[in-house]
Amino acid sequence: MTRRTDRRAGAVADSPQGRGHTVAVVAPEPADAARLVELQPPGAEIAVVCLRAGAKDGRAALDQALTASGGRAVAGPRVLGVDGTDDPTTVAALLDALGDIAPDRLHTLDPDPVHSSFDKATGTPAYDVPPAHAETAAGVLAAARAWQTETGRPLSVDCHRALSDPRFGLDACRRYPAPVNWLSAGFDGRLTAFLPTAAGVVRNWQDVQGRWSGPEVAEGPGLLPGLLVLPDPRGFPHLFALRRTPRGDGGVDVEVVHAAQYRTGPGSLTPWHSLGGPNAADWRRGRAVGFPAAAFDGAGTLFVFVRNFGHSISWRCRPADGRWMAWQHLGGARVADDLVAVTAPHGGVEVYGRLRDTAGVVRWSPGHDGTWTEDRTLPFAPRPGTLAPAPEPGLVLFRDLHTGEAAAWSSAARTTLPLGAPEGTGPFATARGVDLDGWSYSVLLTSGTDGTGRVGAYPEGRPDTGTWWQDLGAPTHTTPAATVTRTGRLTAAAWAPGGELVLAHREERPGALAFGAWRPARG
Repeated sequence: MTRRTDRRAGAVADSPQGRGHTVAVVAPEPADAARLVELQPPGAEIAVVCLRAGAKDGRAALDQALTASGGRAVAGPRVLGVDGTDDPTTVAALLDALGDIAPDRLHTLDPDPVHSSFDKATGTPAYDVPPAHAETAAGVLAAARAWQTETGRPLSVDCHRALSDPRFGLDACRRYPAPVNWLSAGFDGRLTAFLPTAAGVVRNWQDVQGRWSGPEVAEGPGLLPGLLVLPDPRGFPHLFALRRTPRGDGGVDVEVVHAAQYRTGPGSLTPWHSLGGPNAADWRRGRAVGFPAAAFDGAGTLFVFVRNFGHSISWRCRPADGRWMAWQHLGGARVADDLVAVTAPHGGVEVYGRLRDTAGVVRWSPGHDGTWTEDRTLPFAPRPGTLAPAPEPGLVLFRDLHTGEAAAWSSAARTTLPLGAPEGTGPFATARGVDLDGWSYSVLLTSGTDGTGRVGAYPEGRPDTGTWWQDLGAPTHTTPAATVTRTGRLTAAAWAPGGELVLAHREERPGALAFGAWRPARG
């Protein structure tokens, strides 16, 4: 069996006609905006907002970046003439600008930048970026929350770090990972879709008649624009995010938070529970906490992992009795923000981290006595932002750093398995248990470079036998998702421009994995 790309007639879903995709790029000065412009996907219209006019060379760099984008700027860069903090004047000016642009996505800088050194005597981190980066990001996040609250329209936000190592590409500076597997099938078969936005997590859900309701914003002041959705052993979705809260002394607390949904319907998400962070005793170090990765082991224990201030991995767990254990430190190799946790074939949990200072991956796994073992010998290097759990235990999905090809790593076989090379970016969403001519298949979904999705399939548990890829037709610049209900129905979902949820259901055709037309999820 060989890998191939399947573009047969009838296998591609119909794409709904919709308006264009508009991205607002907001930065302190044109020099900062130029780098963010380079990140924009093909086809997106770009609107640049700068707080200050900046220097001549910075304006020239921005003009060059906009020209290289193919003339997709909707207007000339807008300069607000404000100082860049999150004071009311700056937030009001940003709010007016967002009102004029009405963006689908917003790109800005990192509110909690990476430290370059640490003065132990004073307990003060030092940074390679100016304070204006974090100050601007804080103001932009506040304005984006206010704009979404006023308009009721979901606004997705990406925050980016300054790029420190050109070997890893521009995707290496993304602060919060793209969500995958955000479509959940409840115990009753009804679906819920989750979307991280500027104002919190947006939920859409089905009622008992199958009609869709929402969007509903789950309460969560200070939630940062990232989300991990993880089903527990019974299929209930657990949500993990970061929350940023101003302190009275001028600092900020950044903490890991957790919520869960045990029924489908309005107001069904539990309150967000703080898990703190491994460096929470000192807010200056605690604000550097990485985005969480999580997995359940075979006994039902929930493990949560984060990159800590020292750029190694910390973890805590909640056994089946519901009592959270304290944060513990794994030590070892320095890792970047990219972590993924998976359930191993033997029932334990493994965590993988992209290395910070070189191209590669480190793997941690527990032994029979509970001690963790570090392995730096893994023979693959992923592109930043592409590590994701596979449908089967012990498999990790990624894109190769050098080729961009989709691949899987098997911890049991200790081998890398090529999955073909569909054009696309970002991580992979998954579904398993898809019946095809009496055989069970696993399904992979990813975003394409042209603003539509891709879907692939291979016999469940056998990615080595070949993966068939085809156009999914989803009008999205984010990773699509899919799930199989308890009745065996496969549904794919995507977030279209404007934050609208669209769905396509599998059509029953012998020998084919085909989807019907994409339809808006409206009541």
